[in-house]
Amino acid sequence: MTPHLLILLAALVADWFIGDPDRLWARTGHPVVWFGRLIDLIDNALNHGSDPAAVRYRKGALAWSVMVGAALTAAWLAGAVLAWLGPLGWLVEGFAVFALLAQKSLRDHVAAVAGGLRGEGIEAGRRAVARIVGRDPERLDRAGVARAAIESLAENFSDSVVAPAFWYAVFGLPGIVAYKMINTADSMIGHRSERYLEFGRVAARADDLANWLPARLSALIVAAGAWTLGGLGAARAALAIALRDAGLHRSPNAGWPEAGFAGALALALGGPRAYREGTVAQAFLNGAGRRALDAADIDRALGLFARSCFTLWAFAALTWLAA
Repeated sequence: MTPHLLILLAALVADWFIGDPDRLWARTGHPVVWFGRLIDLIDNALNHGSDPAAVRYRKGALAWSVMVGAALTAAWLAGAVLAWLGPLGWLVEGFAVFALLAQKSLRDHVAAVAGGLRGEGIEAGRRAVARIVGRDPERLDRAGVARAAIESLAENFSDSVVAPAFWYAVFGLPGIVAYKMINTADSMIGHRSERYLEFGRVAARADDLANWLPARLSALIVAAGAWTLGGLGAARAALAIALRDAGLHRSPNAGWPEAGFAGALALALGGPRAYREGTVAQAFLNGAGRRALDAADIDRALGLFARSCFTLWAFAALTWLAA
């Protein structure tokens, strides 16, 4: 039996310290880029503006099935070959899992926002945060830049760390590859724009389902991380705010890790979001928390992120030892 949990633990540790091998991806392309190319190809082939809404919905469902089916088939075949290779196959599988996690990449991108605010000021912070969020950076003040960075860190802790780790632990290589395809499809075609409202409806709903349990697990992990960082009071606040305010978020899942971070750090996150298309109304998570955020608060959030990642490692290690 392939030691999935040991492979997962090794991949998590390697991703934290090493991160993406940019030179390799420059030559081969990151696996998520491959997913994106397939999604683009299918989108261009099937998504026609002249089709009625019902037809676009059916084509979108077919497109999603082809995307995920291709990912599952490729992962299952690769897994069968790697299982035959024994320990060498475990090493290759570990690299594949490592490539589909994003701890160091996420940490570095968010830290760059704090560094920009602290160094060159608001304009540098806006440039850095524009790389990780879709909001209009020109409409963000210092607190808005810091808030956007922390929210991205919290949401992606669930989407880019906990969820892929969870689906790999449960279903092995097919689980993590299928999840990343589902998540990539949602980011590319799961929008509420005119082009994707119907065509991307299945992709958006599937991503909601795939992240439902990991998002809630992430809130528990954040609370455990907060305990190691700020004591029992911080852990209780993280859980209490997550349970109370997660439903205030416009996403059915993102509110859980964001509210957990808000409670643990005693900050107000969320609130109205400014995009180029206009402002989207949303309530604050932990509305009684502090709203005047700055680079130091991003640093605190990165500390909580680190403790939460280490908690995930510990959980993987204990589960492997108990198996």
